[in-house]
Amino acid sequence: MEIETMAANCALLKARDAGNAYRKGRSRKWKEILHFPHINQCKELENSIERDYYSLCVNQPIGKQLFKLFCATEPKLQHLIDLLEEMAKYEVTTDDLKKTSRDKLINKFKTSQSSMVREMVHKEMQNGNLNMENFISSCHSALHEYLSGAPFSEYQNSMYFDRFLQWKMVERRPVTQDNFREYRILGKGGFGEVCACQSRASGKMYACKKLVKKRVKRQGGEKMVLKEKQILERVNSRFVVSLAYTYETKDSLCLVLTVMDGGDLGFHIYKMGNQKLDKNRVQFYAAEVLCGLDHLHKHNVVYRDLKPENILLDYEGHIRISDLGLAEILPENKLVKGRVGTAGYMAPEVVAGTSYGVSVDWWGLGCLIYEMTAKKPPFRNHKEQISKKDLEQRILEKVELYDKMFDEETQNICQKLLAKNPKERLGCRSGQGAEVIKSHQFFKNINFTLLEAGMMQPPFIPDPRAIYCDDVSDIDQFAAVKGVTLDEADEAFYAEFNTGSVTVPWQTEMIETECFKDLNVFGPHGTRSQDLDRSEQIQSTVSEFQSSSLKIQSPLSRSRLLGKIFRRAKDEPAEPILSKSSAGYEKL
Repeated sequence: MEIETMAANCALLKARDAGNAYRKGRSRKWKEILHFPHINQCKELENSIERDYYSLCVNQPIGKQLFKLFCATEPKLQHLIDLLEEMAKYEVTTDDLKKTSRDKLINKFKTSQSSMVREMVHKEMQNGNLNMENFISSCHSALHEYLSGAPFSEYQNSMYFDRFLQWKMVERRPVTQDNFREYRILGKGGFGEVCACQSRASGKMYACKKLVKKRVKRQGGEKMVLKEKQILERVNSRFVVSLAYTYETKDSLCLVLTVMDGGDLGFHIYKMGNQKLDKNRVQFYAAEVLCGLDHLHKHNVVYRDLKPENILLDYEGHIRISDLGLAEILPENKLVKGRVGTAGYMAPEVVAGTSYGVSVDWWGLGCLIYEMTAKKPPFRNHKEQISKKDLEQRILEKVELYDKMFDEETQNICQKLLAKNPKERLGCRSGQGAEVIKSHQFFKNINFTLLEAGMMQPPFIPDPRAIYCDDVSDIDQFAAVKGVTLDEADEAFYAEFNTGSVTVPWQTEMIETECFKDLNVFGPHGTRSQDLDRSEQIQSTVSEFQSSSLKIQSPLSRSRLLGKIFRRAKDEPAEPILSKSSAGYEKL
């Protein structure tokens, strides 16, 4: 390993350790970065924000927390929130504890202090045979319907809603490269590099996917880039990488995504020794990929590029689907066309140029299970030199081979997912989808309820002191793009791309890193803090708040550089020393 790679790895490991520790990894000026505006500076947002209960109090993590704090001030409302949480716990209870949990939950409803709740139980039990799934669904809807009425109206006149407006103001401010520390390159994509980065405000680690503007323009990739961004904003699944921020630099468009420290499946299949993945890992990864595809399909998204290199592991051993650059949004009740994907993994209907829907993703799942088991793709040997034409001919005509590495269940699911005719493929018959695949014997050891709740223990946990990617020197650098000029016509595209923070991931970051807990402070004895006092006269405008709160000191300043050398605190994570060049920031 070269010195450059060793130094880059050490800096990344130190930053990762700091990002996983309470308060470490944050900039010394993190409170200034997340400084709240005075409530009187939130008037414009207050007048324009959509007053939808589910959006503000259920779907947005910080909004949900603040609504719960409001409900905690009224015992009756707190009781309803407790019941909602008890139902959520019941839904992820293991089968062996299900009956006991069921009886306890029903008893809580029967003895509830709320007459409305007791009536719900009585109504559901009139027939004498309580269907627990229907019961929970009915109670869930009824409780939220009640909370969305008078309680929601009262909440909007409380200091808790005012604090929510302050958080939204911070969330909506512009994002620049100065919001992040940048670390080693992790890999490369079609338009640029992917590197590790860290939020200065919270210390949370991310991956920054840089799309070089000139390369995007030369390849006509503007629509593809916007489509990937829009799809990432649309989905929210623990099995698909999340988009947290978008911003631009002079040279690049940047997507800040979930960092996956454990490497990609291709790395684990081919570069972690001669042993193949054991069946427990194959089942687990396939099950999580299946859940990710199911989530995409429910949002009318077909992925189209399933392969080991696009399946990433996090430091806990869970996987996420990444790189949605080739994904497509399916029109309502319609199919799409296009020879899109990676050679060797494209479904027969893609190779043949016919119309298709989500069937191509179930084919991809079959390819993935096959490759994890056999340590080679189904229609060629690993690193086999073969023409694209011959490879496509194999996909259309050849039947994949199975050896002793495939047990009966694994072979059966691969054969059903790799059926040449999409109408005969597992999961593709009318009304089937992911559920019929989940019920296959191959997944008999997977509890999908627990898996989807993130409560199943992965069979393999990556070494936290290891870097699961190629050495820095082994990752080819892009050549400079020549003959492409950026002009004013490109600015509209950049403006559409550069939208800053993405609501749910950003709010989740604030909660998980405890920035929310540390900053969400009110006055003594349940009173308003000074920044929530509406009687105060505030001179500065919203724009002044934004401009003053966004001044994050450049890492290039001489005083900061000297500070790094001589005065860095023991718990401050290592930051790369950066120099400004025409290509952005690079290590000195």
